[in-house]
Amino acid sequence: MPDGTRPLTVTIAAAISEVSAAEWDSCAGEGNPFIRHAFLDAMERSGSASSATGWLPRHILVRDGEGRLLAAAPLYLKSHSFGEYVFDWSWAQAFERAGGSYYPKLQCAVPFTPVTGPRLLVRAGEDAALLRRVLASAMVELARRSGASSVHVTFPTQAEYEGLGQAGYLQRLGSQYHWRNDGYQSFDDFLGRLSSRKRKQIRKERDAVARSGVRLATLVGADVKARHWDVFHAFYQAVVNRKWGRAYVSRAFFEELSASSLADSVVLVWAEADGEPLGAAFNMLGDDTLYGRTWGGGRHVDFLHFEACYYRAIDFAIANNLARVEAGAQGEHKVSRGYLPTATYSAHWIADPGLAEPVARYLAHERALVAEDIAEQAEEGPFRKG
Repeated sequence: MPDGTRPLTVTIAAAISEVSAAEWDSCAGEGNPFIRHAFLDAMERSGSASSATGWLPRHILVRDGEGRLLAAAPLYLKSHSFGEYVFDWSWAQAFERAGGSYYPKLQCAVPFTPVTGPRLLVRAGEDAALLRRVLASAMVELARRSGASSVHVTFPTQAEYEGLGQAGYLQRLGSQYHWRNDGYQSFDDFLGRLSSRKRKQIRKERDAVARSGVRLATLVGADVKARHWDVFHAFYQAVVNRKWGRAYVSRAFFEELSASSLADSVVLVWAEADGEPLGAAFNMLGDDTLYGRTWGGGRHVDFLHFEACYYRAIDFAIANNLARVEAGAQGEHKVSRGYLPTATYSAHWIADPGLAEPVARYLAHERALVAEDIAEQAEEGPFRKG
């Protein structure tokens, strides 16, 4: 596949382990831990993302004539829509009622991880716009050859989202709630920017946890031991069972992660009382962001979830001069705690025009509603006016 000056070759990797970590990370960069080779490899080696769980790796690789990796995309052939956080169940149902087969489909994503980050990975110094077009085209070509109904790129960067739109992908707008560090020197400094009512509520919640006798510790990297993962995963499964969900990530994933080059990026907020573990919040550390991923809890303690997942994350971000905390998917209750709505993106190519056309109309309407909702929530946020 020529770029005007040199030949490019597109191949498919059936596992991330078929690509060296150095090669992959030369395209992925180091800022976002989830797109790194070590994270994806832990997902696959642990069996969390595998053919057995409906996530069959089909990673796109673009090399030059000398075999040097120039660009890549984490891609999976999927037999369902679980673990994506951008919901297309209604599309699948409509297509299948009309006699089509929505599955398999191709998903360009980090499995089970609703975190914005690069999806069309390009080595530094290369023509990013060109190579992103090559990746976008290669995914469509693979969909056609493999009989997939569609290609879905979830939680890409805004630049990738815009480029995919120019390449003919349908564009979808979503939102999450992120905390931004406005140069705060302490948690009290942050509280001082809030309205009086919100400030009092947060202090009430933190004081209630402090008086409950719960002891919290923020464990980083080597501080997190196998015993912590044993308890955390049991809590995680219990939360999933209570909510009638599905436990996507295996216990082995956390062991693989702790043994990888990303071990120092693990941040676990641990809560216990009288030696009894009560809950834990699993986070990952990026270059300027703390990413809240999963909460697992046992016995209920009022406001412990808010303390472990939101307030301790803010404490950590301020202490480490991080720019933001991303607290995961959903949750309008986060706004009153200083986490403001932030746009997220996805892009979708659908082979069948009979499905693509109504989806395109729906997405145009949805984008307007989501943009309006983000603006309204930001305006009504918890911060003092003026």
